[in-house]
Amino acid sequence: MSRLLKSVVKLSAYITFGVLFFIIGYILVRGIPNLSPSLFHLEYTTENVSLFPAMITTLMLVFLTLIIATPIGVFTGFYLVEYAKKGNRLVEVIRIATETLSGIPSIVYGLFGMLFFVVYLNFQYSLLAGTLTVGIMVLPLIIRATEEALLSVDDSLREGSFALGAGMLYTIFKIVLPSAMPGILSGVILSIGRIVGETAALMFTLGTATKIPEGLFSSGRTLALHMYILSTEGMHINESYATGVILLAVVLIINYVSTLLSNKLAKGSNDE
Repeated sequence: MSRLLKSVVKLSAYITFGVLFFIIGYILVRGIPNLSPSLFHLEYTTENVSLFPAMITTLMLVFLTLIIATPIGVFTGFYLVEYAKKGNRLVEVIRIATETLSGIPSIVYGLFGMLFFVVYLNFQYSLLAGTLTVGIMVLPLIIRATEEALLSVDDSLREGSFALGAGMLYTIFKIVLPSAMPGILSGVILSIGRIVGETAALMFTLGTATKIPEGLFSSGRTLALHMYILSTEGMHINESYATGVILLAVVLIINYVSTLLSNKLAKGSNDE
């Protein structure tokens, strides 16, 4: 029985990695031959269909979303674990809300963002409307990751800190946070992947302008949205595959830099 289960687990792993490598390989084989200098021009035209403005917009969107969503998500996780009393009804409501939000389709977020941020608040199709909408989308992921990371910290560390006369804030920032840092940052890194790959919600909030946003109230398009539009138009299929290659590269670079930063922060916290 154990051998059968082991074989099933191995087969599942092989199938998963096989599908992943097939998708990545297919995009690379179709996209790399179509990469050209014209795709990296500063301005988009119908001739060069440059992806450079979309790449800059993607980086701007990721940066702004993390600035807004990360503090809110992390502080909410700290409240749920460290401050809220056990059995608190508010805690249960927040947890149910986060679980519900994590299961809502992105198109629903897009429609909400369009009706509330674009129309009601009159932000129009803009970087700010897209940032706020995607920020709401990744909040449940960051909150849940923070909560799980804090719950994994042994209570004996907290009790030992309190026994030595340390206060709540000192215990949280000097004892609990360093131990929970890897888990919290893992949630942030996962949220980056969702931000970069989002299309439906951003189509209704960020817009599809082909230029680099000049400010928070300017429209633009991300790499994923740029690739989707090129493929649906049917006139630049090859360029859409090339955009997919750059999108993969951007995701890998962002994840690599984020992992290095998280490891450095975790190491620095442990050294202290």
